[in-house]
Amino acid sequence: MLVIDATKGPVPITIKPEAVAFIIVKAREFDEKVDPVEQEPGSNATDDDERGVLEDYGDDSTEEELRGAIEMLSDDELIDLITLAWLGRGDFEAREWGAGRRLARERFVPHSADYLLGMPALGDYLEEGLAALGYSVTDEESQHL
Repeated sequence: MLVIDATKGPVPITIKPEAVAFIIVKAREFDEKVDPVEQEPGSNATDDDERGVLEDYGDDSTEEELRGAIEMLSDDELIDLITLAWLGRGDFEAREWGAGRRLARERFVPHSADYLLGMPALGDYLEEGLAALGYSVTDEESQHL
C-alpha cells in the first residue's frame, strides 16, 4: 500500500493521489514481469523462491488491472496522469505544470493507456512527478505481502 502525504502544500491536481498510488503499484508489478521460464525436470518448487510471481502468464491480471485503472479515468485525470509521468521523467519542472498539462491535453488521444503502459518505469515516473508537486509517497507495500 502506498500512503500519500500532502503536508507540503502540494500543487492541486485533478486526479486523486490515491488513484495514482494504485497505478504506481500496478505499474511496478507490470514492469517486473518477465517471460516464463520452463522449469528444469529435476526442479523442486520449494527451491524456486516463488519466481513464478514475476513470470508473465496468460492468466495474470496485472496488465488488465493497470489498463482498467487508467481507462477508468476522466479526460482531465488522464491528462494529469500523463503530465505527472512527463514531470517525473524530467521533461519539465514543477513550476511548468500548467504548460505540461496543456501539452498533454493537445496530445491526448484515446489510446493513452497503450502509451502509458509502453513507458518503461511508469511507476517511478509517477512517484517522482507526485514528489515534484509536493506529494510524498511512502512505499509500505512490502508490509502487506
